[in-house]
Amino acid sequence: MCTKYLRCHPTDSRQVQPRLMCRVATRIGVQGTRMGLLCTLAVVGIAFVLVRSAVAQVAVRADRIYTMAGPAIEDGMVIVRDGKIAQVGPVRDVEVPAGFEVLEASVVTPGLIDAHSVVGLSGIYNEEHDQDQLETSNPIQPELRAFDAYNPQEELVGWIRDLGVTTVHTGHGPGALISGQTMVVKTTGGVLRDAIVDSVAMVASSLGRVIDGRYESPGTRAKSVAMLRQAFVDAEDYARDEGAKRDLGKDILVQVLKGEVPLMVTVQRAPDIMSALRLAEEFGFDLVLDGAAESYLIVDEIREAGVPVILHPTMARATGELSNATLETAARLKEAGILVALQSGLESYVPKTRVVLFEAAIAAANGLSFEEALATVTIDAARLLGIDDRVGSIEPGKDGDLVLFDGDPFEYITHVCGVVIEGTVVSRECR
Repeated sequence: MCTKYLRCHPTDSRQVQPRLMCRVATRIGVQGTRMGLLCTLAVVGIAFVLVRSAVAQVAVRADRIYTMAGPAIEDGMVIVRDGKIAQVGPVRDVEVPAGFEVLEASVVTPGLIDAHSVVGLSGIYNEEHDQDQLETSNPIQPELRAFDAYNPQEELVGWIRDLGVTTVHTGHGPGALISGQTMVVKTTGGVLRDAIVDSVAMVASSLGRVIDGRYESPGTRAKSVAMLRQAFVDAEDYARDEGAKRDLGKDILVQVLKGEVPLMVTVQRAPDIMSALRLAEEFGFDLVLDGAAESYLIVDEIREAGVPVILHPTMARATGELSNATLETAARLKEAGILVALQSGLESYVPKTRVVLFEAAIAAANGLSFEEALATVTIDAARLLGIDDRVGSIEPGKDGDLVLFDGDPFEYITHVCGVVIEGTVVSRECR
């Protein structure tokens, strides 16, 4: 519902649409617990019908603004004009232009970034028809494009958006030697072309026992690495043969070999991490480690290789290949100077995804400072994904993506009371 932390203050009586959305949100919010997710989606849907046709002009005032580009600003104001951050600073230094809607919050952060997910390919119902994150007909399928399977209107996309996730790196998931491609999208819903930030972000690969039982081959760690090496050798030969028949899988692997697209390897055990590092050294591609539960055991090797880590969800259950996981891994990697981002990953149970805000909060309780933890789901995630020119911090010229909180973002009793994506208020109900 509209609370004291998210008040509608149109500075021009002609701004009918924002006021209408606030009234709709208030009416639905009264029935919040009864109507649940369907009401949430209804509010967001109405917001898009009313606002997406014209870029909103929004000002947000907060007791504290974490810009992630410098010290926090006390009693601050952010101006979003034409979808971009136009100005941010103390209230005394920022004048709200006429006609701007003004929202208020206790705390404002940049839009949250989930550095690795399968949301939009995996759906909320956990049924075969909405689970497209892993194709099991072949263990090596780099040609599979994420955007051919992504559903921007999937309910899970709306769910994480309402909890502050405005950008997500999603696509084909763990479970194959090469499962396909990933992409980066805004969680705007609507039409895919309007949501895409990077249509081909990485190629997703896996090593370790995560691929056991799905395919006739590989059956052992050595076979897994050998098959990957052969795939890259074949791609090298393909690149040299000007008369070769076009091969979609080899096309994308050639891009990996040229350093145009990173290879993201989901891997948990230290020996398998070392195998991934050797592959990157042998073929010269850019590597991103994903999961990396035992990365704290080989910090020096990862740092020397200059490889970033998308760490497994902090609260992931410490079973199987994560049996040696520790809550302190993010802090240990950060201390070593390794670029780290957090992810929601893939969950087998409904609702099929975690929320990175909560994962970052646990990391903050286990060695990271508040702003270091917030960075793992904002600016550091943006840097790792190569999109920090657009998102990850509140700076003039960047996308107007903001999250409004009614308290400390990492406190359990705090709510997300507003979400803005590129200047459009997409959520107004406290959750």
